[in-house]
Amino acid sequence: MAGAQDRKLVRVADRATMARVAAEHLLARTDTNPGRVAICLTGGSSPRQLYELLATDAYRERIPWPRVHWFIGDERYVPPGDSLHNMTTARHVFLDACAPAANIHPIATDGSDPEAIARDYQRTLEAFYGAARLDSGRPLFDLVLLGIGPDGHVASLFPGFPAIDVTDRWVVGIDKAHVAPFVPRISLTLPALSSCRTMLFEVAGADKRAIMAHVLAGEDLPANRARSIRETILLIDSEAWPEGRSGEI
Repeated sequence: MAGAQDRKLVRVADRATMARVAAEHLLARTDTNPGRVAICLTGGSSPRQLYELLATDAYRERIPWPRVHWFIGDERYVPPGDSLHNMTTARHVFLDACAPAANIHPIATDGSDPEAIARDYQRTLEAFYGAARLDSGRPLFDLVLLGIGPDGHVASLFPGFPAIDVTDRWVVGIDKAHVAPFVPRISLTLPALSSCRTMLFEVAGADKRAIMAHVLAGEDLPANRARSIRETILLIDSEAWPEGRSGEI
């Protein structure tokens, strides 16, 4: 079992290869857990090819859809259906066509303010988990997918913002985003994201190479503070791969 300070870097050739490797990790987690499976999805552009792949027959037939539940790590405070809405994107690409509706757990953004929405989503997570306190011996998620923003943020936890230090809540409202789109957000906190069997990052593109240099230099960034209590893996494509780095850190 990997400790909280362990993580593995995996170099992949391109985005298509990254999607295939990520899909195999997801399938491995569903295979390992014969019961109810919890997957926490991410927004942004990084996971789109993975989501498209999961909708293909080759992968769709291998996922035990009735027992897999789908959550989201953060959401933009825009109405469902908006092009900026993270779960809407995942639903359009693969969830609505593949997953039972009762197994899709979006963050509702069609009502109250972000803080009230955060409280509601925490109650959703607590009800699914069956407790109001996280137990390191029983992770909340089987798999958490994450990307790394150009400033080193993960989910909607931005460097230097108070939400990164929240430890007594699972979900928080974010009144100001550090990068575009500049809309309020709702985000899982580090304790909730870390409560997983596998945390899987997807990092792709030449525009991510600069921030990866800062991340791997050990700077105090959300991307360095987000680590699974079990296993943390960074999938990095050739364009984003930091020069002079070996396969593990």
